[in-house]
Amino acid sequence: MKERAGVTTMKGNPLTLLGDEIKVGQSAPDCTLVANDLSEVKLSSFKGKKLIISVVPSLDTAVCDTQTKKFNTEAAKCGTDVMILAVSMDLPFAQKRWCVAAGVNQVKTLSDHRDAAFGTAYGMLIKGLRLLARGVFVVDSKGVVQYVELVKEVTTEPNYATALEAVKKIK
Repeated sequence: MKERAGVTTMKGNPLTLLGDEIKVGQSAPDCTLVANDLSEVKLSSFKGKKLIISVVPSLDTAVCDTQTKKFNTEAAKCGTDVMILAVSMDLPFAQKRWCVAAGVNQVKTLSDHRDAAFGTAYGMLIKGLRLLARGVFVVDSKGVVQYVELVKEVTTEPNYATALEAVKKIK
């Protein structure tokens, strides 16, 4: 498996990500994640919708909490043709508990805990930690990646405005 050293940091310490880098213009890799009810969800099942895929290390941390709540607030403004997914390595039970406690009901949380299929397919799996790096992907309704942000420092928030603008630009 491909390793990309030093492309992101955690508290200034370089991290190595596993998997290929995803670039704008390529087809979004398909993979299977786990929903809060333990059902399997293929990313390809969202074809026909514009996707914002918000990737976080763990919903139980302050920055991930903020990021997911921010996208939850923005989801209502995006229209019915946009789906916002939050992907983390958290167990589905923890994601469900967090969503209820945080009042998040517009973002669909999906877990990559089972086999890190998303993390490796999108090049976001942090080697040695089995967590996902922080980032945002925007995918058009045909399944083509239109925007990628790998946040340079995992402890900081992504650029929400740029991601949301990328969705608006999709025809």
